[in-house]
Amino acid sequence: MPNGSLEKCLYSHNDFLDILKRLNTAIDVALALEYLHHSHTSTIVHCDLKPSNILLDEDMVARVGDFGIAKLFGEGKLISQTKTLATIGYMSPEDGVEGIVSTSGDVYSYGVILLEMYTRKKPTDDMFDEQMSLKSWVSHSLDEHRIIEVVDTNLLRREENFSRKEQRVSTILSLAIECLIDSPTERINMREVVSRLQKIKAMIPSR
Repeated sequence: MPNGSLEKCLYSHNDFLDILKRLNTAIDVALALEYLHHSHTSTIVHCDLKPSNILLDEDMVARVGDFGIAKLFGEGKLISQTKTLATIGYMSPEDGVEGIVSTSGDVYSYGVILLEMYTRKKPTDDMFDEQMSLKSWVSHSLDEHRIIEVVDTNLLRREENFSRKEQRVSTILSLAIECLIDSPTERINMREVVSRLQKIKAMIPSR
């Protein structure tokens, strides 16, 4: 794709995605997953969702790629077990421990990506260890109402009137945390994610 991957854009010094562009990308990916999980004849689980597998076309529309370990479920089947593991940092707890694959696993991976998009921190960053993960770092900042401490500094520096947008970013991060609930049966699904993100976007004035 002409604009490379989401990973390239997030960590490049030459590219910059503002708050709205990141939200548009998040919605594109959520729509793709909603289709795979709910709108296709058979349920498709990507199994390896991460920023390097999200590609950006000439119009900066995000496309989900690399279906090398994706699983196609027959009618009525919603879960399976496999020895094929997703990428460390993005895989769900049930996938990592038991090899259980379901649409909820993709939701978990999506939640990690959503956090990464607004913090510009990989889940495998050196600052994270057994005591603190990307999830717990952001979750604590939300509880303490101090998201300014975790949001990508590029957004703080370049966005005008960031304080007015702080609540929207907080809402996005809170949605990501809901995607990261440990129990797969308690996580929200991609239809709900799409609906919530589109409501957040509707609150942002067009420039």
